[in-house]
Amino acid sequence: MEEVTEGVKNLAVTEPHKKNRIQVSNTKKPLFFYVNLAKRYMQMHNEVELSALGMATATVVTVAEILKNNGLAVEKKIMTSTVDVNDESRGRPMQKAKIEIVLGKTENFDELMAAAAEEREVAAAEDGEEQG
Repeated sequence: MEEVTEGVKNLAVTEPHKKNRIQVSNTKKPLFFYVNLAKRYMQMHNEVELSALGMATATVVTVAEILKNNGLAVEKKIMTSTVDVNDESRGRPMQKAKIEIVLGKTENFDELMAAAAEEREVAAAEDGEEQG
């Protein structure tokens, strides 16, 4: 038990987990999953941080551009860096590009989200009438 306690004391937390961070993968989820998740995070936290490594950086940029072009988000900060990642297939560390984009709500974010929700409700009601 002493070793566990000692290990916890020596644990270095390099970056605290942020509640408004989305770590994007280009293989696990479809693009619009991240777009919709980012909208939800902005509703909850007023801003969202999109983060990705390697090939997923293009996905992060695309998500950010969709949100900006739809008038939902403004760019607050873009950070790029390289990080060492252990590549188990090669048995040695390799460097990967990293991008972090912080987006904030636009002034009319809430209005646009309410209008979109209303459109969905109207469409759902029309579908219900057609089926009945």
